[in-house]
Amino acid sequence: MAKGDDTRSSILQQALELSAEVGLEGLTIGTLAKRVGMSKSGLYAHFESKEDMQRQVLDAAAVCFVDAVVSPALKKPRGLPRVRALFERWLDWISSTERKGGCLFIGSATELDDRPGPVRDTLVGHLRDVTGALCRAATIAVEEGHFRDDLDVDQFTFELWGILLAHHHFERLMGNRDARKRSSLAFTALVRRAAPA
Repeated sequence: MAKGDDTRSSILQQALELSAEVGLEGLTIGTLAKRVGMSKSGLYAHFESKEDMQRQVLDAAAVCFVDAVVSPALKKPRGLPRVRALFERWLDWISSTERKGGCLFIGSATELDDRPGPVRDTLVGHLRDVTGALCRAATIAVEEGHFRDDLDVDQFTFELWGILLAHHHFERLMGNRDARKRSSLAFTALVRRAAPA
């Protein structure tokens, strides 16, 4: 990796950490420059604009998410074991104490839901990718016979996403110590309803 790539990677890592503290909208060239000890003009060598920086931060978060959640889950056997691994690893991602703020995608969704533009488009693209991974895993579970043939996999994915959102809010925002247990119970009930008769 070239020195410029190392610098950019380091800046993006600090931008990820900062966005967890101040939110994606609070992440500006100025706040990041202060954080990394560079001038604003020095940062403009890496980012064309605030929007470009925010989009690159979301892209960097997506790479981290794939490395921590999706790739390990894909190593599990096809079907229900893979669905379960995606769910469990996503809960771990939300609950991680290594990062402040939980899941950047969930946090940013509230900030950007009514703000059209390229940053929102980038976030929506990543969310479609990750919910698409859940939907594909559920479809494979149908093919493997772990879920019933007539399962509405889109509805299954919708409900699973709802459990993940509830977990994030109950654990991260409200400090509910039972959030993991309740999320696991909700997942078990969802899987039971999806199982063949």
